[in-house]
Amino acid sequence: MSGKKGKSKKFILGYIYSDRKLDKDEKTFLKVANKNNVELVMFNIIDKINEKELEEKAKRCDIIFNNSSELFAEEIVKTFEQLGKRVVDSSKVANYPEDKWIFYMECRKNKIPTPETILLSENVNAAKKELEEFNRWPIIIKRVEGTHGEYVDKAYNHREAEKIIKRFWKKGSERLPIIAQEFIVSSPSYRVTLIGDKIVQTAIKNAKGWKKTGVYEKRIERFKLDKKLVEIAKKVSRMTGIKIIGIDLLKKNGEWLVLEVNAQPGLDFFSVDEEKIVQEIINFLKKLKK
Repeated sequence: MSGKKGKSKKFILGYIYSDRKLDKDEKTFLKVANKNNVELVMFNIIDKINEKELEEKAKRCDIIFNNSSELFAEEIVKTFEQLGKRVVDSSKVANYPEDKWIFYMECRKNKIPTPETILLSENVNAAKKELEEFNRWPIIIKRVEGTHGEYVDKAYNHREAEKIIKRFWKKGSERLPIIAQEFIVSSPSYRVTLIGDKIVQTAIKNAKGWKKTGVYEKRIERFKLDKKLVEIAKKVSRMTGIKIIGIDLLKKNGEWLVLEVNAQPGLDFFSVDEEKIVQEIINFLKKLKK
């Protein structure tokens, strides 16, 4: 009998992305995966979808990581789940990053501080009355769904609010619900990124204008965590069930407010951290597989 131990099975990680070419994230994942003897099976959802090929590739994977925030990626995630594959993050958590009203309601239910928000009626006249009762001018008008600061605007009065609401309804392919949210004065946006229950990065996202998320971020720097923020961040992570999560926060009168969450958080706030965070993600996914 040989005394040699057999080689351990190579970890095979599926990777969902949506770019016409390999972007920085994809190149970093490939580099770190190669260092760790991990095989990366790439699923570019921009490419033509061949269901049989998709299924065969998915069957090889130990676990699949979704790094695309595109709506179509959610359908691919559901497809893999139907095939019995585990995907991080699961389609079951989609409501939290995608539906801003549901996220607000869940925060209230779980006593997580968040900006005051109301759901507006589909009737413009009724919505104007609701805004009058809300009475927190200026206010932020948002569609319940939207990314990169799209379908977000600020109104200083009822007339401006009405124009924004009608513009959102006209611009979109369908009349999606709209919320009104209190405007937090003079606060940058703070990002906390967690992998599992471990906080791996913090970033202050300073912007020239009032928009705090998406393409409007300009200057980014780190910040120190306090005990209260650690507690809030871990509570949000547990509430949503999102395994790899970016939490955006604001500060009002020195108190933390949770603004929104991202299930595919950016990894490139600080280029020096990117490989380290990707390593953390791969290590975490390996543990999930066990």
